[in-house]
Amino acid sequence: MAGGFAKDGAVQDQIDATVEDAVKHARDQLPRGESLMHCAECDAPIPEARRQAVPGVRLCIACQSEHDDENRLRSAINRRGSKDSQLR
Repeated sequence: MAGGFAKDGAVQDQIDATVEDAVKHARDQLPRGESLMHCAECDAPIPEARRQAVPGVRLCIACQSEHDDENRLRSAINRRGSKDSQLR
Protein backbone atom coordinates (compact mmCIF):
# COMPACT_ATOMS: atom_id res chain seq x y z
CA MET A 1 0.00 0.00 0.00
CA ALA A 2 1.52 3.28 -1.08
CA GLY A 3 0.72 6.61 0.47
CA GLY A 4 0.87 10.17 -0.79
CA PHE A 5 1.98 10.54 -4.40
CA ALA A 6 3.63 7.09 -4.67
CA LYS A 7 1.89 4.47 -6.74
CA ASP A 8 1.16 0.98 -5.47
CA GLY A 9 4.27 -1.19 -5.64
CA ALA A 10 6.66 1.78 -5.72
CA VAL A 11 8.81 0.35 -2.93
CA GLN A 12 9.14 -2.99 -4.69
CA ASP A 13 9.98 -1.19 -7.95
CA GLN A 14 12.78 0.65 -6.16
CA ILE A 15 14.11 -2.59 -4.66
CA ASP A 16 14.00 -4.30 -8.07
CA ALA A 17 15.85 -1.40 -9.68
CA THR A 18 18.53 -1.51 -6.97
CA VAL A 19 19.04 -5.25 -7.50
CA GLU A 20 19.19 -4.82 -11.29
CA ASP A 21 21.80 -2.06 -10.89
CA ALA A 22 23.91 -4.25 -8.59
CA VAL A 23 23.77 -7.19 -11.01
CA LYS A 24 24.73 -4.94 -13.94
CA HIS A 25 27.62 -3.49 -11.94
CA ALA A 26 28.85 -6.99 -11.00
CA ARG A 27 28.67 -8.15 -14.63
CA ASP A 28 30.56 -5.06 -15.77
CA GLN A 29 33.36 -5.92 -13.32
CA LEU A 30 33.89 -9.40 -14.81
CA PRO A 31 37.09 -9.69 -16.84
CA ARG A 32 36.82 -10.00 -20.62
CA GLY A 33 39.15 -11.03 -23.40
CA GLU A 34 42.16 -13.26 -23.28
CA SER A 35 43.73 -14.12 -19.92
CA LEU A 36 47.19 -12.84 -19.12
CA MET A 37 50.06 -15.24 -18.51
CA HIS A 38 51.49 -13.01 -15.74
CA CYS A 39 49.79 -10.80 -13.15
CA ALA A 40 49.27 -7.20 -14.28
CA GLU A 41 50.31 -5.91 -10.83
CA CYS A 42 53.10 -8.13 -9.49
CA ASP A 43 54.14 -10.01 -12.66
CA ALA A 44 53.75 -13.40 -10.93
CA PRO A 45 52.78 -16.24 -13.27
CA ILE A 46 49.05 -17.00 -13.38
CA PRO A 47 48.41 -20.78 -13.26
CA GLU A 48 46.80 -22.38 -16.31
CA ALA A 49 43.89 -23.68 -14.20
CA ARG A 50 43.03 -20.11 -13.09
CA ARG A 51 43.27 -18.80 -16.66
CA GLN A 52 40.84 -21.47 -17.82
CA ALA A 53 38.46 -21.04 -14.87
CA VAL A 54 38.29 -17.24 -15.15
CA PRO A 55 38.41 -16.12 -18.80
CA GLY A 56 40.06 -12.72 -19.13
CA VAL A 57 41.82 -12.92 -15.77
CA ARG A 58 44.37 -10.13 -15.22
CA LEU A 59 45.52 -10.67 -11.63
CA CYS A 60 47.05 -13.51 -9.63
CA ILE A 61 45.07 -14.86 -6.69
CA ALA A 62 46.98 -12.81 -4.10
CA CYS A 63 46.51 -9.51 -5.96
CA GLN A 64 42.86 -10.30 -6.74
CA SER A 65 42.19 -11.02 -3.06
CA GLU A 66 43.77 -7.70 -2.10
CA HIS A 67 41.71 -5.91 -4.76
CA ASP A 68 38.50 -7.58 -3.53
CA ASP A 69 39.26 -6.60 0.08
CA GLU A 70 39.71 -2.94 -0.95
CA ASN A 71 36.39 -2.97 -2.82
CA ARG A 72 34.60 -4.62 0.10
CA LEU A 73 35.72 -1.83 2.44
CA ARG A 74 34.41 0.85 0.06
CA SER A 75 31.00 -0.78 -0.37
CA ALA A 76 30.29 -1.35 3.33
CA ILE A 77 28.05 1.71 3.60
CA ASN A 78 24.32 1.14 4.01
CA ARG A 79 22.99 3.92 1.80
CA ARG A 80 19.35 3.35 2.65
CA GLY A 81 19.81 3.30 6.40
CA SER A 82 17.79 1.15 8.70
CA LYS A 83 14.24 1.92 9.70
CA ASP A 84 15.40 2.54 13.26
CA SER A 85 17.88 5.20 12.12
CA GLN A 86 15.14 6.99 10.20
CA LEU A 87 12.92 7.16 13.28
CA ARG A 88 15.52 8.90 15.45
